[in-house]
Amino acid sequence: VQLQASGGGLVQAGGSLRLSCGTSGDSLSDFGVGWFRQVPGKEREFVAAINWNGSGTYYAGSVKGRFTISRDNAKNTVYLQMNNLKPEDTAVYYCAVDGLPGTSHYGEYYGWGQGTLVTVSS
Repeated sequence: VQLQASGGGLVQAGGSLRLSCGTSGDSLSDFGVGWFRQVPGKEREFVAAINWNGSGTYYAGSVKGRFTISRDNAKNTVYLQMNNLKPEDTAVYYCAVDGLPGTSHYGEYYGWGQGTLVTVSS
């Protein structure tokens, strides 16, 4: 399975964006999914994760209260709603399938596809 992130763009600080994560053909309904972000020269950073049916969600401290992860298994899509964006949220955002439920370590995720760039201007 390979996931594809979309929905990035340029937004002013304080604004909102909603990212989407899907696949070209495989079903995501049996898998937990995580969102990560990366800026050049830095390690990929955990942002949020959701379990297979949406009953469990996990957030990095830096985004808790501002970002919300959700999923619609009927649409085979996982979302990341990002509110009150800050310039430090600027990064390429990726989604992937978790190989270990509840983990925040990128090494336990697979199915990485191309990310989507989010740029927050001050």
